[in-house]
Amino acid sequence: MAVTLTPVALDRVQRFLQRDTTALGLRFGVARTGCSGWGHVADLAHDRRADDAVFEQDGVRIFVDAKSLPLVDGTEIDFARQGLGETFVFRNPNATAECGCGESFTT
Repeated sequence: MAVTLTPVALDRVQRFLQRDTTALGLRFGVARTGCSGWGHVADLAHDRRADDAVFEQDGVRIFVDAKSLPLVDGTEIDFARQGLGETFVFRNPNATAECGCGESFTT
């Protein structure tokens, strides 16, 4: 089981961590949302929870809770420009369909 960051995403997360010295790493998982059921959630992790799986890549820790792990296992997190903005992009091999706007997915 693993969640990985592309070099561009790794660089972006490292910059976020440099700005917030209280953060332990990246928290990644899913939440119920949208018309397809699940949405990816990424934020800085400020604590380690008892049920977290922790992956480490080039010094960046990625914390994933036990309920999210089966839904995000194998996900590659990228960071890309889209139009005038920038966003994280999730390549999740467990997603079988996405809603039309790309907000949520189903497995």
